Amino acid sequence: MSKKKKKEKIIYIDDNSTVADMSAVGGGKRQKSNSTFKEKWQTYLSAVKMMIIPMLAVLAAFTVVYILLLLGTGRL
Repeated sequence: MSKKKKKEKIIYIDDNSTVADMSAVGGGKRQKSNSTFKEKWQTYLSAVKMMIIPMLAVLAAFTVVYILLLLGTGRL
Protein backbone atom coordinates (compact mmCIF):
# COMPACT_ATOMS: atom_id res chain seq x y z
CA MET A 1 0.00 0.00 0.00
CA SER A 2 1.03 3.60 -0.51
CA LYS A 3 2.16 5.75 2.32
CA LYS A 4 0.05 8.77 3.18
CA LYS A 5 1.84 12.06 3.28
CA LYS A 6 1.74 13.76 6.60
CA LYS A 7 -0.07 17.10 6.45
CA GLU A 8 2.24 20.01 6.98
CA LYS A 9 0.94 22.73 9.24
CA ILE A 10 1.53 26.22 7.87
CA ILE A 11 2.25 28.96 10.34
CA TYR A 12 1.77 32.56 9.26
CA ILE A 13 3.83 35.18 11.01
CA ASP A 14 2.67 38.79 10.77
CA ASP A 15 5.67 41.08 10.66
CA ASN A 16 3.63 44.17 9.57
CA SER A 17 5.59 44.44 6.33
CA THR A 18 2.71 43.66 3.97
CA VAL A 19 0.79 46.90 4.49
CA ALA A 20 2.25 49.90 2.69
CA ASP A 21 2.58 53.17 4.52
CA MET A 22 0.35 55.53 2.52
CA SER A 23 0.54 58.48 4.90
CA ALA A 24 2.87 60.45 2.63
CA VAL A 25 0.63 60.16 -0.45
CA GLY A 26 -1.16 63.37 -1.30
CA GLY A 27 0.12 65.23 1.70
CA GLY A 28 2.84 67.23 0.03
CA LYS A 29 2.78 70.73 -1.34
CA ARG A 30 1.67 71.18 -4.92
CA GLN A 31 4.48 72.19 -7.17
CA LYS A 32 3.81 75.18 -9.35
CA SER A 33 4.02 74.59 -13.07
CA ASN A 34 6.98 76.18 -14.80
CA SER A 35 5.21 76.48 -18.14
CA THR A 36 4.26 79.88 -19.45
CA PHE A 37 0.85 81.02 -20.66
CA LYS A 38 2.09 80.88 -24.26
CA GLU A 39 3.17 77.25 -23.90
CA LYS A 40 -0.17 76.31 -22.33
CA TRP A 41 -2.05 78.09 -25.12
CA GLN A 42 0.00 76.31 -27.80
CA THR A 43 -0.73 72.97 -26.14
CA TYR A 44 -4.44 73.76 -26.05
CA LEU A 45 -4.51 74.77 -29.72
CA SER A 46 -2.63 71.66 -30.80
CA ALA A 47 -5.15 69.50 -28.90
CA VAL A 48 -8.06 71.32 -30.57
CA LYS A 49 -6.44 70.88 -34.00
CA MET A 50 -6.19 67.14 -33.39
CA MET A 51 -9.85 66.93 -32.31
CA ILE A 52 -11.50 69.08 -34.99
CA ILE A 53 -11.67 66.45 -37.77
CA PRO A 54 -13.05 63.66 -35.54
CA MET A 55 -15.60 66.12 -34.09
CA LEU A 56 -16.75 67.10 -37.57
CA ALA A 57 -17.02 63.43 -38.57
CA VAL A 58 -19.21 62.65 -35.56
CA LEU A 59 -21.34 65.70 -36.23
CA ALA A 60 -21.79 64.61 -39.86
CA ALA A 61 -22.74 61.09 -38.75
CA PHE A 62 -25.34 62.46 -36.32
CA THR A 63 -26.73 64.68 -39.08
CA VAL A 64 -27.07 61.72 -41.45
CA VAL A 65 -28.81 59.64 -38.81
CA TYR A 66 -31.15 62.52 -37.98
CA ILE A 67 -32.08 63.01 -41.66
CA LEU A 68 -32.66 59.27 -42.07
CA LEU A 69 -34.95 59.28 -39.03
CA LEU A 70 -36.87 62.24 -40.45
CA LEU A 71 -37.21 60.48 -43.80
CA GLY A 72 -38.34 57.30 -42.04
CA THR A 73 -41.07 59.04 -40.13
CA GLY A 74 -42.22 61.04 -43.15
CA ARG A 75 -41.65 64.46 -41.61
CA LEU A 76 -39.17 65.66 -44.21
